[in-house]
Amino acid sequence: MATFTTFLSKPPTNLLYSSPTRITPLQLQHSLNISLFTKFRNQSFTKAHKQPLFITSAVVSPKEKDVSNTDERVKQIHSIDDFDEALRAAKDKLVVVEYAASTSYHSRKIYPFMVDLSRTCNDVEFLLVMGDENEKTKELCKREKIEKVPHFSFYKSMEIIHEEEGIGPDELVGDVLYYGDNHSAVVQLHSREDVEKLIEDHKVDHQLIVLDVGLKHCGPCVKVYPTVLKLSRQMVDTVVFARMNGDENDSCMQFLKDMNVIEVPTFLFIRDGEICGRYVGSGKGELIGEILRYQGVRVTY
Repeated sequence: MATFTTFLSKPPTNLLYSSPTRITPLQLQHSLNISLFTKFRNQSFTKAHKQPLFITSAVVSPKEKDVSNTDERVKQIHSIDDFDEALRAAKDKLVVVEYAASTSYHSRKIYPFMVDLSRTCNDVEFLLVMGDENEKTKELCKREKIEKVPHFSFYKSMEIIHEEEGIGPDELVGDVLYYGDNHSAVVQLHSREDVEKLIEDHKVDHQLIVLDVGLKHCGPCVKVYPTVLKLSRQMVDTVVFARMNGDENDSCMQFLKDMNVIEVPTFLFIRDGEICGRYVGSGKGELIGEILRYQGVRVTY
């Protein structure tokens, strides 16, 4: 039986694509409203409109949530020095920053969801910047080129890795899980060697391995990840879920080229050291169907 290393050097012909090996953005933009936090499901929230960051004074209605009254897990930032120190202290943790304004209705709407996330995701740091609080926060927003709120920026090791504007709760949850997931049942792979070790470890138990291959700034990859995370918990005894971002380093990118991955997200199905199939796309139903199929369950459409 061919080993996985053999496949790394030459993918099986039945899995080769005739198109070029260049990775292209996947056009399957399935709208996934998968929330692992059930409290979000019954709350009405339309996609927020981006509001210009007007620095004005205003009286906030007592009926609205005062964004400046932060939860204990959300640290409010009052200056550039506060901001830079918070990023340094976080080290390699994910840092989620919400830029808000006292006059922004959508800032007040999204803030409670960030508070809920902060209580659930203990390995992620959450910061709040009120752009109209004082001259120092105005300068911070100017330095970070924040023009409209609510605006979310994601940092790791003091470097920005992702930005979003005008998003709702599901998108926020998906982003936090995708960029800050360090303790889930999904194995995080950072090199070709990591992949080979995972394969070798599961040759004995014959478990199916589902390898989610994506890119850091791929919208469909982010959207489908909450489904991957949920499935990893539901199938923990029968399926091994793993993830690799191809643009993390040269080793990961070379792995994508060797596997002839040209669109993302691509899910590779591996058993007993062999690639037995793949699924390209971000559809929840299709992904579940493919996993069941490679598990030997008959699936009818």
